[in-house]
Amino acid sequence: MANRFSTFLLGANAPALGSYVVTPSDDADLPEAIRAVTLGTAGTLAWRGTDGESYVTATLPPGTYALGADRILATGTTAADITGWV
Repeated sequence: MANRFSTFLLGANAPALGSYVVTPSDDADLPEAIRAVTLGTAGTLAWRGTDGESYVTATLPPGTYALGADRILATGTTAADITGWV
C-alpha cells in the first residue's frame, strides 16, 4: 500500500504511527519515546519527559493525554492499563 505521507515530517498534532502497552518502571526506558498516553483506569501518572525532567500529575480520569516521555515511572503512577502512542 502506498503511503503518501512517508516523506512528511510529523508535527506535534500528527496522528500516531503506532502504540504499545506500557509497564511503568523506575529503571527501564520505554522501547520508543511516546507522544501521548492513554490511561485505561483513573490514577496519577509519573513520567520522565523527553526533556529529562520528571513530572507527576494529580489523579486523572481514564483518557488520552498528549505528553512526550521516554519513561513512565512506577513510583508515583497509580493509573493502570497504560498505552503509549508513538
